Amino acid sequence: MTDLLTIANLNVEFEIKRKGSFPTKYDILRAVNDVSFSLKAGETLGVVGESGCGKSTLGRAILRLVPKASGTIVYQGREIGDLTERQVRPLRREMQIIFQDPLASLNPRMTIGDIIAEPLLTFEPNLSTAERKERVKQIMDKVGLRPEVINRYPHEFSGGQCQRIGIARAMILNPKLVICDEPVSALDVSIQAQIINLLMKLQKETGVSFLFISHDLSVVRHISHRIAVFYLGRLIELADRDDLYAHPKHPYTKALIAAIPIPDPVKEKNRDQKILPGDLPSPINPPSGCPFRTRCPKATDICAGEMPKFEATTTPNQWVACYHWKD
Repeated sequence: MTDLLTIANLNVEFEIKRKGSFPTKYDILRAVNDVSFSLKAGETLGVVGESGCGKSTLGRAILRLVPKASGTIVYQGREIGDLTERQVRPLRREMQIIFQDPLASLNPRMTIGDIIAEPLLTFEPNLSTAERKERVKQIMDKVGLRPEVINRYPHEFSGGQCQRIGIARAMILNPKLVICDEPVSALDVSIQAQIINLLMKLQKETGVSFLFISHDLSVVRHISHRIAVFYLGRLIELADRDDLYAHPKHPYTKALIAAIPIPDPVKEKNRDQKILPGDLPSPINPPSGCPFRTRCPKATDICAGEMPKFEATTTPNQWVACYHWKD
C-alpha cells in the first residue's frame, strides 16, 4: 500500500491569554508537538491517549480546520499545509470527518435527506434533484437507514441512527480519507460494535483510509491496523495493532492497556490494577525532557534532560520515544 498521508514534524500551537496580565500577555499551548507518521491507502490508524493530549487537534490540523505552526502535511504527494483555503477547497471532497456527538453535528432544521445531500450540493451542483435524491437513498441503504425515513428530522432518531446519518454524509462523496473523531464514545456498547462493524464494511467496499481517534483501547484494537499513542501532544509509541497489545514498550502504553476492563466481573474485581499516579501536566507548562516522566515509575535523571528520540525497537514496525523501553 502506498502512503496517502505523510505528517512530518507537525506542530500546532494556540495562544492562551494569561489571567490578570496587564498589558495582555499570552502563553503558548503546544497541542501537537513535533509529530511525524504516515497513513497508507485503505488503512486505519488508531490514535489513542487521555483527554487533552492533542488527538482531535491533530485531526483538525490535517483537515486544515486549525492552522499548523510548522511542519508538513503531505496528502497524495502534495504539501497541503501551506495552501490557501481556495486551493484546499477542491481537496475537501476527498477528506471528510465524523464527529463525536452525533446529534449535535446535525442541523435540527434540516431533514436527514437534506443533511446527507449537502456535500453533493457543494461539490456536484450539476446533479438534478432526482439524481441527488437517488444518491442519498443509495448511501442511506449502505449505512443501514431505510430510504423511507429520508424526510424525517434528526431529533426523531436515536444516537446510533444519528451517527449513521453522519457517516452517510461523510461517505456520500466517496472520500479517500475520513477523520473519525471519537465517533462511538457517546453511544451504548452494543451500538458501538454496530458502528465499528459498519465503518469496517465501508472501508472494505471503498478502500477509504481512517484516522480513528479514541480514548478506548478496546474499540481501537478492533478497528485499527496500526495504533499511535499520544501523550501531552507528543507521539510516544507507534506499532502494528497486535504488536502493541502483545509487546507494549512505553510505560504509558502499558498503563493504558492495563486499564482495559476485563469482561469477567470476578477477574475484574480481583485483579491488581495499577493506576497512574498524579494528574496530566499542563500543556502550557509541560515537564522538561520526557513529558511522561512526572508520572512514570521508571523515570530517572536522564528523562528530565532532552525528549527521548523516536526510535525503532526490536519488534518490526514498532517505534517508541523512551529511554527505558529495554528495561
